[in-house]
Amino acid sequence: MTLIDPLIALATRGVTIFLMVAGLYVVIARGNMVKKLVGLSLFQSSVYLLFILPGKIVGGTAPIIDSAFEVYAHPLPHVLILTAIVVGIGTLALGLALVVRIREAFGTIEEDEILAREDAVRVERDE
Repeated sequence: MTLIDPLIALATRGVTIFLMVAGLYVVIARGNMVKKLVGLSLFQSSVYLLFILPGKIVGGTAPIIDSAFEVYAHPLPHVLILTAIVVGIGTLALGLALVVRIREAFGTIEEDEILAREDAVRVERDE
C-alpha cells in the first residue's frame, strides 16, 4: 500500500460528499421542478458512489472459483447498485411525467407560482 491509496480514498469520499450536498441543495433551494429532479438524480448518483466505492477490493477478482486467485470481490454491492440505478431511472421517468402533467394543468413548473394559484383558488372557494 502506497501513500497514494489513502489519498485516492479520501478524494473519492470528498467527491461523494460534494455530490450529495450539491444534490440536496438543488432539491431544497430551487423552485423549478425539473431542477429538483436533476438534484434528486445527483443525490442518487452520490449514494451509488457511497455504496460502490468501498466495495472495491484491491487485487480482488470476480468471484469465479479458480486456484490462481485467492482474493475475491463481493458481487452484492454491485448487484444492489444496478438495481438502484434501474429504480432511479424509473423514478426519474415518473417524476418527469408528473412535471409534464403539472405543466399542462397549471401552465408552469415553478413551485411558487403553483402554490400561489392554489391559494387563490382556495380563497375563491372560501368566499
